[in-house]
Amino acid sequence: MGTIFQKNTITEPALFTPFDTTKKIEGFPEICVSTFSENIIQKFASLKSVEKIAELYTANGALPVYKTYYKNQDIAFYLSRVGAPACVAGFEEVVAMGAKKFVMFGSCGVLDDEKVKDNMIIPVSAVRDEGTSYHYIAPSEEIKASEHSIRVLQNVLEFCGYSYVKGKTWTSDAIYRETIPAIEERRQEGCLAVEMECASMLAVSQYRQIPFIQFLYGADSLSSEKWEIRDLELYGLTNAEKYMLLAFECGLAL
Repeated sequence: MGTIFQKNTITEPALFTPFDTTKKIEGFPEICVSTFSENIIQKFASLKSVEKIAELYTANGALPVYKTYYKNQDIAFYLSRVGAPACVAGFEEVVAMGAKKFVMFGSCGVLDDEKVKDNMIIPVSAVRDEGTSYHYIAPSEEIKASEHSIRVLQNVLEFCGYSYVKGKTWTSDAIYRETIPAIEERRQEGCLAVEMECASMLAVSQYRQIPFIQFLYGADSLSSEKWEIRDLELYGLTNAEKYMLLAFECGLAL
């Protein structure tokens, strides 16, 4: 029996699913937003209009799921764990709770400073240099974002007055193995950024048929011979309102 990377089709059925482990919640918001920055989530969770409506449980502990009210619409939001397997598991369980549209955002390593600059990044496709996506979609070098999701994100960014750049992202499983030869190869392939979840989230959202948008903002830079940490350790807090409200607007527009 070959590994998942060597199979041409996805085997079915699964022995158990998130719908077996997670209870559906009555009245759960159709729109759900998630990010990887605890700083951003805590900032919004502290607002008076926000309430906790659920929890995601793992051996690492419980993650609260919150609900807020934005432009006459309930929106759920929660902290995603970093890394494709944990991120996808959280998504699966939130969908089982009742989410029907999903927006995710997070920081990334910039591979091309000249093109990215201070722009938001719209991933049009992701190089599948991780493992989780192969359990949901048959093997391929890349996975594309839906044209509808790209168009919605682009329209929202333009409406809000934020500049953006569209391009590939490189989804990797190993943050400390972004080697110089691999970085150069991905840059030559047209990758603007490197992160750890996009390919997997595109795959699981396609598999579950959940409309999905992800946008990225640059943090550290891998664009030159020396790594630059820049504002990576701020975890998005400087522009927390900008990113979260962009995500809310994307959710309403999906």
